[in-house]
Formats: sequence, C-alpha cells, structure tokens
Amino acid sequence: MNRLIFHIDVNSAYLSWSAVEKLKQGSTVDLRNIPAIIGGDIKSRHGVVLAKSIPAKAYGIKTGEPVSQALAKCPDLVSEPPDHRLYSRYSHEMMGLLSSFCPCLEQVSVDECYMDFTTRQGRYPSPETAATIIKDKVYDTFGFTVNVGISNNKLLAKMASDFQKPNRVHTLFPEEIADKMWPLPVEELYMVGKSSAAALHKLELYTIGDLARTDVHILMSHMKSHGRLIWEFANGIDDTPVETEEAELKCVGNSTTLPKDVITAPEAREVLRSLCSQVSRRLKKSGQLAGMVSTELKYATFKKVSHQKQLPQATCEGKPLFEAACCLFNELWNGEPIRLLGVRTSKLSQEAEPIQMNLFDLPRTQKEIRADHAMEQLQERFGSGAIHKGWS
Repeated sequence: MNRLIFHIDVNSAYLSWSAVEKLKQGSTVDLRNIPAIIGGDIKSRHGVVLAKSIPAKAYGIKTGEPVSQALAKCPDLVSEPPDHRLYSRYSHEMMGLLSSFCPCLEQVSVDECYMDFTTRQGRYPSPETAATIIKDKVYDTFGFTVNVGISNNKLLAKMASDFQKPNRVHTLFPEEIADKMWPLPVEELYMVGKSSAAALHKLELYTIGDLARTDVHILMSHMKSHGRLIWEFANGIDDTPVETEEAELKCVGNSTTLPKDVITAPEAREVLRSLCSQVSRRLKKSGQLAGMVSTELKYATFKKVSHQKQLPQATCEGKPLFEAACCLFNELWNGEPIRLLGVRTSKLSQEAEPIQMNLFDLPRTQKEIRADHAMEQLQERFGSGAIHKGWS
C-alpha cells in the first residue's frame, strides 16, 4: 500500500484566530474581510506585520514589513495585537479534533501538522474526499479555514498545501510534479531561502524544474549538502516519516516556524512560554520527567544553532522548563532575525522513578498537587489558554 500523507495548514492563522475570537465576543466586523493585520501599534507606527488579511494583501502589504510601510499603502488599515495564549488554545483544540480523524499526527508548528493517512484511506472514496471532510469539519467546529495538501510524502504534501488559498484541497503526487511544481519560481521550494535563491540565480536556475534537471554534483560544489537536499526536494524525494508523539521515546519537544521573523527578546520569550507550556502538558500526559532542556533557533538565513543544559532536578513543570529555555536563548541569540524557535527535553525518566532532590528543593504540598491537577483538567476541557500559572 502506497503511503498517503496530508499536510494541514491554517490559513493566516494569527489573523484568523483573532478574527474568530472577536466575532465570538460580539464584534460585527470580521478582520478577514477588511484590510487588517496582526502586528505592531498603529498609533505609534512601530512594529512589524505578523499576519495580514486578503484585502490587506491587495494593497501590497507583506508579512514582516514595518507597520509604518503598511500604513503608507493603506491608511485605513486595522491592526490587532498578537495573543499567543489564544493562538495556543486554538492550536490545541484543532489538533485534538484532527487526531480524532487520524491518530498518526505530527504537529510541526502552532498552525500546521502532518497526518499519515495510509491505513485510513480505505474508509473514504478518495483522498480528496477525506481531506475535504476534514477541512469542512475544522471550519464548522471553529470558524476558520485550513488548506490540505495530499501526496505520498511530507515534502510534496506541504508544497501542495501552499497552492491556491484559502480553504482548498490540493494534490501533488509524483506524476504531477512536472506540471504543478516544476514551473514555480525556485523561491517557492521548501528550504530555499533568499540566500539559496540568490545562489541558484547565479547558476541561471530560476524555476524548480531548472533546479530538478541540474546535475546534483554541480549544486553540491556550490552549496555543499544543502545543494543535494534542495535538488532532492525539487525532484520530490523525501522519505522522512510522520513522527507521532507516541514514537518520541527519547525526547519530547515542540518548535514553530514563525509567521514573521522575531526581532526582539520579549517576542521570543512569549513564543518560548507557549512552547514550554505545550511540552509540559505532553510530559505530564506521558508520565515523563525531563532532566535536560535544549533551545533551538533558526535564523532568517536558515542557519541553525542550539544549546542544552542539565536541569538541577528532573521535572515536567512549565516554569523550570521556561526558565531554562530563556537562559539558553540569552546565550544563543546574536541579535539577528529569528525564523524558528524550538524547545526540546531529553534524559526522560518515568514519573514513578525516584528523583535525586536538590538540598534546597521543597516537596510539593497536596494543595499544590490538587491545584495543578485542576488546572490541567480545565486546559484539557477548554484549551491551553483557559488558565495559566503565574510564572514569567
């Protein structure tokens, strides 16, 4: 049986989630239907655009550009501040719904995931039918739209989900690559950033097809291992598995590719807080304690850096994970724009195993344990944003 992979991606997630929440609170204006952005302060003209509506895009407004530039293009632009706790809640609820269709699910960021639908495909007349049912169920349940890309590997499924938006289902099987993917600009290939695109243009390679038909050894002589990787992607080659949470035996973590480059430490810490909350919930759900934390950064140049540290005591609590992640971030960050942030925990142990305590550690009281349990039940029922501990 051939593999069947879905890639599910929320359309303009931050703006969609903010729009849905405002409508729930009684707003008569849908941010998705007017020139609107999620981002900086309109009055001070500071900050950058994190997400934009389709009407805002019509004015030429781009994700990542300064708010002042966006205002020059559209003086009536509406801006809403980001709410990462809200986004984390919607993400948690959506992933719960998607896992009811297929438990073999890998969440790769706050607004996207992969499904290995191989063993489920016989339940539906076609992959497109299954994807449409999933897409429509997300909209009927939450009020926001997703794109679903379908293929037999993760790379092609992701490329397919980036085709025409919003609220669409697209296929990109190997036999469709030449017609659907090769005519696209090389910049649209996954893992081809600005610097890679510039290097390819110097080689007079302008489309994905140009790249796919080039001798891989020529690419490697100019771009080393990255040249081989993007050549394989241009030819639709990718055998990476969908890594479900249950398969992660040695580490538990999460990462997110940001809708725009993070350029300040407070922005980064807010993302790290959300990631650590998610990792904490997953550790508790699996009955694991983490003895090591690592923080990963990917810069806008696609350069990756990471660092790890031993925790003084194994834990599944969000606060010590967040403190360690921030400490590592401060050591790592060189001030350049950040494209991706990730937090991973390792050196896992079962919760029932004895723990070597620090001399200054105090055991948790029964009151604290009951409070934590009540908080986790509320988060399970109403989403991760419903209640939080007061740690910063």
